[in-house]
Amino acid sequence: MNKIIHKADSRGSADHGWLKVNHSFSFAQWHNPDKINFGALRVLNDDTIAGKGGFGTHPHDNMEIITIPLTGALAHKDSMGNEGTIHAGEIQVMSAGSGVLHSEVNPTDESTNLFQIWIFPNKKDVEPRYDQYKIDMAGMKNSFLQLVSPNQGDQGSWIHQNAYIHMAELDNGTSLNYKMHDKNNGIYAIVVEGKINIADEELSKRDAIGVWNENELTFAAQTKSKVMVLEVPMEF
Repeated sequence: MNKIIHKADSRGSADHGWLKVNHSFSFAQWHNPDKINFGALRVLNDDTIAGKGGFGTHPHDNMEIITIPLTGALAHKDSMGNEGTIHAGEIQVMSAGSGVLHSEVNPTDESTNLFQIWIFPNKKDVEPRYDQYKIDMAGMKNSFLQLVSPNQGDQGSWIHQNAYIHMAELDNGTSLNYKMHDKNNGIYAIVVEGKINIADEELSKRDAIGVWNENELTFAAQTKSKVMVLEVPMEF
């Protein structure tokens, strides 16, 4: 087994007033040569957006972008004609492909906290696409719920990469095993809430671990906890 530990306080951070952000990997003005990516996982941002704050219209291309609100809401508008609002308990998936313009704004007076994830695609310049859906919150109770996979028609949504995203909510004392879908993939897991033992490491809120060259991993909750697991190709 190979592993790396990324403690929550080792993340890059910035405070723009309307936006407070923590970067797991180099992003914008924060650069750490040891934290550029984990395999195909390029970005994992932990954003808190103030009420009425947001990102104006901006471009993306050739990136799979997944947004998961943890609290609050986010209004989305893009050049594909999609317009709507996602709330905590929902997920948004966008394949930027050959290019797309979009904006993201918190439409409420309360702050919104979300994860934004960027994954390198395995195909360039595909037709951009957009998807959003409501997460089956009950389905992650002491179980790994699949949110994203490479397969159209599979549980959750899909992206142009051999990557998977799962979430689980664990009761205190619960253990779950996660089996790798592909031996060439690695796992990057972040503790959303609580305290979990992963690969003999005790990790707390927003701590993360990357593991590769391992077929199966055990998650043992030390308190009531929530974890997000991103399985991505290590070479792409």
